[in-house]
Amino acid sequence: MRRDPSGYVRMEGAAAVAGSFGGSASDVFRVGAPPAGPADDIPVNEAGGGAKVDAERRRGRGAVSNETGRFESEVRQAFDDGWESLGALEAFETVVQRETARSIITRNDSPDISFDQSINPYRGCEHGCIYCYARPSHCYLGHSAGLDFETKLYAKTNAAELLERELANPRYVPKVIALGANTDPYQPIEREHRITRSILEVLERAGHPVGIVTKSALVLRDSDILARMAERRLVKVAISVTTLDRRLARAMEPRASTPPRRLEAIRKLAQAGVPVAVMVAPVIPALNDSEIEAILASCREAGAREAGYVLLRLPLEIKTLFREWLDANEPGRARRVVNLMQSMHGGQDYRAEFGLRQRGSGPFAEQIAQRFRLARRRLGLGDERLVLDTTQFRRPVLHGGQLPLL
Repeated sequence: MRRDPSGYVRMEGAAAVAGSFGGSASDVFRVGAPPAGPADDIPVNEAGGGAKVDAERRRGRGAVSNETGRFESEVRQAFDDGWESLGALEAFETVVQRETARSIITRNDSPDISFDQSINPYRGCEHGCIYCYARPSHCYLGHSAGLDFETKLYAKTNAAELLERELANPRYVPKVIALGANTDPYQPIEREHRITRSILEVLERAGHPVGIVTKSALVLRDSDILARMAERRLVKVAISVTTLDRRLARAMEPRASTPPRRLEAIRKLAQAGVPVAVMVAPVIPALNDSEIEAILASCREAGAREAGYVLLRLPLEIKTLFREWLDANEPGRARRVVNLMQSMHGGQDYRAEFGLRQRGSGPFAEQIAQRFRLARRRLGLGDERLVLDTTQFRRPVLHGGQLPLL
């Protein structure tokens, strides 16, 4: 049990209120939020156990728990007071809130990534990938990085309108925009909201280059736009393939496209003339690192032209969430996975320094890097890296604006 620095614990459970109000005997348990601190020393089988959710309630989801966000003043936990009413709690359902964003192009100056501006049409991601480095960002919204990240989603319904306005700004300088750098632009709710497609329509009209990262075969829906942009060297698509093992993919990425569907997406995009790269991401030691060569070979055969990889990253809440997932899904390999990850981060679960956060260091990290380089060279992946064209950009003319004279 965790307490605030004063040791005060406040309980508002069913035992105190059910008799008075005739309500359910299951309620929430609130304690003062603990001071922030590293979770590196949490044993695999103890990480976040107090917020774990019954398997039936989280069926088809990635996270095992729903720990209160790190910025909240109280911690909320469901508990059973003896009336077995936890079984009456409903399963986690996906809820989408429409968000009117104030800006849409996000900029960064990180020296270890290949783009400095990006667009994310959605907050949260229904794919539910347990390793997703975007999970901690959900805490800024007052949500959990666990199941909330997969079920409480936000759709930026005015994204295309904002993008057109920002591209029309006379001070805007065209650079490749990364689409899906944080959450997947083709996650399941895109079928209904079609925000990603509307963004592509704006970029195509403006002659603006875009790089897309996804693990969803839904990208094939937009093959018409992508093929036209590809003819003008305005688009590149990277498909993330973490494993070829359907069982492992189902556990790690429960609502993402299956590995065969991702290979099919690579094949069909390549046939349509769209340049495709494969991202082996993340590489997880003792879990999927043995598949590096097989993944690259399969994707090359399907038509991928370039390849990259990223080592598993465990910042903030993810270190606990991933340990819980290991304990529930891969208990026999959990300790070895954690030990190898720590060997690549100086004995810690994660180091956030540029250059180290995505590659790690030490003998095992170098072995992964060398295997990847050798396989990529043998398969001819990335011999000629495609550079997208920024010279075709034409600033959009907003309603009531003046057309260019030349």
